[in-house]
Amino acid sequence: MAYLLAVDDEKDIVELISRFAEHEGHTIDTADNGKEAVRLCSENDYDLIILDIMMPEMDGFTACKEIRKQKQTPVIMLSALGTEYDKLMGFELGIDDYVVKPFSPRELMARVKAVLARNISGRTKAEIVIQGIRIDTLAHEVFVDGVKTELTAKEYELLVYFVQNKGIALTRENILNAVWGV
Repeated sequence: MAYLLAVDDEKDIVELISRFAEHEGHTIDTADNGKEAVRLCSENDYDLIILDIMMPEMDGFTACKEIRKQKQTPVIMLSALGTEYDKLMGFELGIDDYVVKPFSPRELMARVKAVLARNISGRTKAEIVIQGIRIDTLAHEVFVDGVKTELTAKEYELLVYFVQNKGIALTRENILNAVWGV
């Protein structure tokens, strides 16, 4: 599904988001402050960021500004700050949605799904994400836990074939036909 980053200094909230995101099939990284979020975003290509505002070291607004200097990853702000001013500030920074705490994790996942659908329909990049592996099918690049992995052409073709046929018993003949054209 998607590669997410959840950033909140409240451990219980990060665990709750992670549990629901993983249940939806997403891969998720976590951070407990804005500074760590900026670092992780410079090292990884997330599909979406769930970002708290009030955090130590760097608040969510500042983190969002810093991330936007590098990438245009969709952001959902998740905060106890529910005033109109706070929401407008977030939208002026270019966030995609704003959820006020306390929140329903099911509603948050529905919002994640909606933001991802809007974002994916507007981009040309094709990706496959499964259990910490992200495959960029246009660039023929593979990332394992956010780290680019070098593969030969046949290794890449085999990986894509196996991922696309997850849960299917494949015969030697199936694999030879699909990857080697034999």
